[in-house]
Amino acid sequence: MSHAQVPLLFALGASREFGTRIAQVLGAALARHEEREFEDGEHKARPLDAVEGRDVCVVHALYGDATQGANDKLCRLLFFLGALRDAGAERVTALVPYLCYARKDRRTQPHDPLPTRYVAALFEAVGVARMVALDVHNPAAFENAFRCTTVHLEARPLFVAHLSDALRGQALGVLSPDEGGAKRADAFRQALAEACGDDDIAFGFMEKRRAGGAVAGEHLYADVAGRSVVVVDDLVSTGGTLLRAARAARSAGARAVIAVATHGLFVGDANRALADPAIDRIVIANSVPPLRLARELAERKLVVVDVAPLFAAALRGGATPSPSNLPVEGGG
Repeated sequence: MSHAQVPLLFALGASREFGTRIAQVLGAALARHEEREFEDGEHKARPLDAVEGRDVCVVHALYGDATQGANDKLCRLLFFLGALRDAGAERVTALVPYLCYARKDRRTQPHDPLPTRYVAALFEAVGVARMVALDVHNPAAFENAFRCTTVHLEARPLFVAHLSDALRGQALGVLSPDEGGAKRADAFRQALAEACGDDDIAFGFMEKRRAGGAVAGEHLYADVAGRSVVVVDDLVSTGGTLLRAARAARSAGARAVIAVATHGLFVGDANRALADPAIDRIVIANSVPPLRLARELAERKLVVVDVAPLFAAALRGGATPSPSNLPVEGGG
């Protein structure tokens, strides 16, 4: 790939490791920048490499961790994107492995806010030309919120590639932990059926009702008896939703349950929920490091799939890389 074809690639803060993986796939190096903290809690970031007239990309995953919350990371990314435009960058692309506030994309109560739309307006205000994100909660809402170019990446091919060799030849089922995710889970079922050469993969979803912050509904709409079941979701937060589906599948006769979720936030009681024997294995992407998951639990149950090549492919403007060539980390 020539110099002209490779954009300058920056990676902020805790996303530097992920950005380095993208750069490695591209056969390039991360561009240089400076990040400074001030005594009053304010901060600044500036490019050290010249960006004038260049196509520039910035990697930053907007999850909260022990040192910076999602709001802080969002603010830092926006300020740096604005600084790049002020420094003369011709086009600026935001590469966001995990996009904060993507779950709040519609009003469920009178006068509810729409943070997905507000976040989009902030990115546009600092001059972002293209927004690249991975497995947002509602792809249609993501695309509708932004007026700039959007690229929605999906980790599904990588997960299917990881699972298909181990599951081929078994009786299989794919579940969504709620009706709202049925379309996502059915697309996963179709991809897994093709990879395994199996047209008899069961499909279904869990009943889920939410009222006053409490989740209810125990009915499983699927026949999973004697099958290895894959429960598919876009993210795992406390793990409660996945555990409900796993227990229901076990009660219905499933022989094994694998939880697949792109973003592993693992907040609240996630360690307790995911340690439950109803779940055999948890497969996530490296869009969010599993910082809060207990080490023993991670070593015993967790598999982390590298999705950096998806972002590299998006920057090249080419096809999604072959899943068989994508590295898989972790246990399992």
